[in-house]
Amino acid sequence: MADRAVHDRPQRSRFELVADGELIAWADYSLDGDTLVVPHVETAIAHRGHGNAARLMDGIVEHLRATDRTIRPVCSYAAGYLRDRPDTHDLLAR
Repeated sequence: MADRAVHDRPQRSRFELVADGELIAWADYSLDGDTLVVPHVETAIAHRGHGNAARLMDGIVEHLRATDRTIRPVCSYAAGYLRDRPDTHDLLAR
């Protein structure tokens, strides 16, 4: 598969992982001030089991750092991703 890119789609209130024009994974969100609230992360069935949700979260983390925002992971996958990566703990909303 070609390079994957994570895009913020504010008009849809979600981040998308896209490859060759195909939607691979997405994370719905809302904003609470400067905090990104993530209630849902999903990978398209055909692309599950290949680390795509983690790639999506990697892109979200980059976005948070670039925009000086924090995250409140309501989704169990997003929460686990962040919990397992101590270098992201500074991004957790207090």
